[in-house]
Amino acid sequence: MRPCCSPCGKNVSNMAAKVFLDTSALFSGIWSAKGGGRLLLKLGEVGAVQPWVSSQVLTEIDNALRRKAPELLGVITLLLERGRIKIALAGLPEQQTQCQILVPYTPDAKILAAAWRAQIDYFVTLDKAHFLENTALREAAPFLIGTPGDCISWYRENFSSASVD
Repeated sequence: MRPCCSPCGKNVSNMAAKVFLDTSALFSGIWSAKGGGRLLLKLGEVGAVQPWVSSQVLTEIDNALRRKAPELLGVITLLLERGRIKIALAGLPEQQTQCQILVPYTPDAKILAAAWRAQIDYFVTLDKAHFLENTALREAAPFLIGTPGDCISWYRENFSSASVD
């Protein structure tokens, strides 16, 4: 039996860790076949983690790929399907209000509210300004926040019986 590893006290012993990928983390998983973002998608594929995104993330990733890497537009559907990505509902009004206070940039606040509503274990991002270096958010959030590499390390520490290689 795995110990509880969720900061909110949920017992995650009998379920896959719920990992929310923001746009930057999802982009890194699509862009690089060898990075932490891709490894999280692979872990989703084998059911070791339960990856989540929001409709806002999907809109942003579509726009980013069209601008930066249109050749990868076909890859995203395959990766999302194989990775068993779940789509979170938009945050409730009170969650959106709280998230707007913590993250004044509205698109990121909406993504954060959706993650909050999905009751995730880990929020994965590469956004330093709005998430990673946001002390107020780290203190208020009922989930951990970190980079894809941070999330992989957390996963290895807390779910050591699972293979991550």
